Amino acid sequence: MELCILGCHSATPKASLNPTSQVLEVNGEVFLIDCGEGTQVQLRRNRIRFSRIKHIFISHLHGDHCFGLIGLISTFGLLNRQPDLNIYGPKGIENFIKHQLALTKTHLSYQLIFHELESEEPKKILETEKVSVETIPLQHRIYTNGFLFKEKPGDRQLLLDVLQELSIEKAYYKSIVKGKDVKLASGKIIKNEELTLPPKKTLSYAFCSDTAFKPDIVKQIQDVDVLYHEATFLEKHEDLAYKTMHSTAKQAGIIAQKAKVGELILGHYSARYRDTEDFKEEAETVFDNVKLASSGKKFTYHLA
Repeated sequence: MELCILGCHSATPKASLNPTSQVLEVNGEVFLIDCGEGTQVQLRRNRIRFSRIKHIFISHLHGDHCFGLIGLISTFGLLNRQPDLNIYGPKGIENFIKHQLALTKTHLSYQLIFHELESEEPKKILETEKVSVETIPLQHRIYTNGFLFKEKPGDRQLLLDVLQELSIEKAYYKSIVKGKDVKLASGKIIKNEELTLPPKKTLSYAFCSDTAFKPDIVKQIQDVDVLYHEATFLEKHEDLAYKTMHSTAKQAGIIAQKAKVGELILGHYSARYRDTEDFKEEAETVFDNVKLASSGKKFTYHLA
């Protein structure tokens, strides 16, 4: 699993700071999460092939999370893209994009497929052969979701020495890794657990964009390998976090600690702060394994 941060700052633009967008690759599948202004330029800078993006997830319709979407869609058309593009986002996102396409008389070479979201409860919105994705309902000034990505378990692992000792033909191996028992010529049934080990550990990633402190998400993200959680403010500005329905770095650390996640990545910093190290130090008062997002930074995770 690899996470590439394209941008991780909040709304106020600065020359060197990019708004929220990131690319997650899980088991060979590539997902774009949020699409703030300049996302397509950041994709180019980080040498991420446009054609690999089949699914885009938009957490909410504030500009710093979606104003780059129409530009990216238009560029895909200029490049004569052919595969469908799936867009998952709040109800209204289809009109938001289609009005811009109509007013600019932009004609696409591919099909846009919108999956509009309005449920206040967690909902599975995508399932491929390798990955499932579900919403994480958040609390912000407008309807907002985070997203939970879970790698699906692979095949069971063969105990080759046992299979050979029992003279089980290789033709049966494919069904055995899928969990099937084996019937020997003598009629004896060999349970799958005697022939295999469990599948290798899978990886999971939770993206929690703009949200007020919301401890009830802990149950859903329990034990995820990696949590990205917004930390717009430091604790000294907790009053601003409350008013704007954002979180502090310490609050993000509390969520990570309660959920027992493997790693916490902080982002969505307010432009009022010059030193992001302060966010890391604050979150570490309650949770040990804290990393800081920054534009262009990549995080890579391997199976144990």
